[in-house]
Amino acid sequence: MMEGEVAPQAPSGPVSSPASGAGTDTKRAAPPSQWIRAGLLRLVILALAIGVLFLLATRWDVWVGLRSRQTTDDAYVRGDITPLSAQVEGYVRLVAVGDFQMVKAGDLLVQIDDDDYQARVAQAEADVLGADAAIQNLKARKDLQHAEIDQAQKEIEATQADVDRTVLELRRQRALLATTYGTPQKVEQATADEKRFEATLARNQAEFQGARRQMGVLDTEESQLRAEAKAKRALLDLAKINLGYTRIVAPVNGMVGERGVRAGQYLRPGTQVISVVPLNNVWVVANYKETQLTHVAIGQKAEITIDTFPGLTVTGRVDSIAPASGSQFSLLPPDNATGNFTKVVQRIPVKIVLDGDNPLAGRLRPGMSVVATILTDSTPTP
Repeated sequence: MMEGEVAPQAPSGPVSSPASGAGTDTKRAAPPSQWIRAGLLRLVILALAIGVLFLLATRWDVWVGLRSRQTTDDAYVRGDITPLSAQVEGYVRLVAVGDFQMVKAGDLLVQIDDDDYQARVAQAEADVLGADAAIQNLKARKDLQHAEIDQAQKEIEATQADVDRTVLELRRQRALLATTYGTPQKVEQATADEKRFEATLARNQAEFQGARRQMGVLDTEESQLRAEAKAKRALLDLAKINLGYTRIVAPVNGMVGERGVRAGQYLRPGTQVISVVPLNNVWVVANYKETQLTHVAIGQKAEITIDTFPGLTVTGRVDSIAPASGSQFSLLPPDNATGNFTKVVQRIPVKIVLDGDNPLAGRLRPGMSVVATILTDSTPTP
């Protein structure tokens, strides 16, 4: 060894043999504990994913129906919009209101020319007077007929007395004829008198029966005249009703819409002239998804926010729930009995009435968009 060179030192630890080196490689290839934990975590995540998928497939609507505040923006203000139409034909004489004007019940809105209808009322009144006069005339005839019946009855009684007298006289004369005091002439005279009065009695009785039958005819004629008078009074009432239809008035307090007619325009029955909206009688119709109505009940409290008045909340309560979904009231209801089927969540209209002390009373207009929230945890009130 040359000077200055350092001799190599032997390793202090034991020298591994080839066999011992192979054992060390096998220990390093075994899975560590963190790998086991990672595998378990993957299994847990997979199980949770399967559980979530199962819930989504079977109970996807549970958390929707269990919410205590059910909200929808598919809601609008509704009201009694009353369109007024003409019920009789004629020319418009006057339009007494302007567009969007406040009116009271009974205020004149449109006046149709009523000259023809007043003439018809006058004619109907004259017909009624004529019918009443005919009835009064018939009553007078019936009174006269009653007098004739009474007279015929008296004549029958008088003639009956004569008949009774002549019968007795005939008996006396026949009895006297059997003696020396009677004569055949007196017997013949008594017989003739008896027959004459019996004939007169028969005639009077026939006249009496004829007078009574005539009274029956007069009773029938009176019934006919009264029926005709009733029909003419009905025509008079109809004429007065048509005359009243020439005045189109406001049925309720509210605001009128845009005028549909002008003065001088010819109207026919059914022509719409104007609409009246009672602004103090409005409510909200909210179209909730069917999955939101699990715990919705009539009488529960509701909160309404109107897009026109941001920041203000109006309270109300659930008044009623529609008997069917909105699609069932459409012109062509869906029928999924044939062909491919895709389930679509339906919407059920819910009517919400507003509290009377709301700060927007009289300012809400039918058709305004709102956001409705029903508090399903509130106690329903009647």
